[in-house]
Amino acid sequence: MTAWALSVIFAIASAAAYAAGAVVQERLAADAVRKPVLALLRRGRWWFAVGLNATGGALHVAALAYGPLSLVQPLGVLTLVLALPMGAALAGRRVAGRAWLGAGYTVAGLAVLLLLISPATGAEALGGRDAMILAIAATVTVAALMVAARFSRRPVIRSLFNASASGVAFAVASALTQTVALRTGEDGPSALLSPITVALGGMAVGGLLLSQIAYRHSGLGAPLATLTLANPIASAIIGMVLLGERFVGGTAGTLAALAAAAVASWGVVVLAQPDARVSTDPDDSSPDPTQKRHPVLV
Repeated sequence: MTAWALSVIFAIASAAAYAAGAVVQERLAADAVRKPVLALLRRGRWWFAVGLNATGGALHVAALAYGPLSLVQPLGVLTLVLALPMGAALAGRRVAGRAWLGAGYTVAGLAVLLLLISPATGAEALGGRDAMILAIAATVTVAALMVAARFSRRPVIRSLFNASASGVAFAVASALTQTVALRTGEDGPSALLSPITVALGGMAVGGLLLSQIAYRHSGLGAPLATLTLANPIASAIIGMVLLGERFVGGTAGTLAALAAAAVASWGVVVLAQPDARVSTDPDDSSPDPTQKRHPVLV
């Protein structure tokens, strides 16, 4: 089995673990909307969600060890697609037809993106200077998004700013994870004792807490869709600017990749719509007007 194929398998498994963690987190956030986020530390379900996210992170590290950032990160969009049936099953309801349509757009866009990424491109580590510049720039960006969220009056807008900050933090954590993993393979465990590892831990924990805050005001769909889009977009920028990653086919390939990304993005937008949610009637996928209007999942 090729390194490219192993990377895809690990990335899909990581998306499944992250999806399960997101579903558990959203339901916890809905139950504890008036409680401080840190109060969740006393709940067993919170630690179960943390365990799922940790498993997703470990699988993500494995994916990054075999493939480039520009290959692994787009597959993270599957987190939203997989969260759809998981959340519906947990609630004992069906997924609406419109939501499946959005999932179809997302998967189609991803498939084209994967075809445009050269299998010969391997995993690559950031240089020490580039890694620290990335960590500083990400800290400033995340802080700015958090300030914007703090001064937003509408809860949904506040949620989307926090979700964007979470997506950026997770993308940077992925890039730093790839660097630490490759350096550990070359230099041994001593590579773990570096400022890059500290920055990685801060970004990973910050991304997790920001996602939990984002779920408190908008349910699962809108913040998870925003997080899922922000992550690969930030990762693509990191890969292009700092790692020299490119799509096959030159300019034409890049334009095709942008079109595919637009299709996948449209699928995520459809999934985040209020009417793209599950049906309570097993024979009818249309929304029930008496149901509470949560994005994607009720």
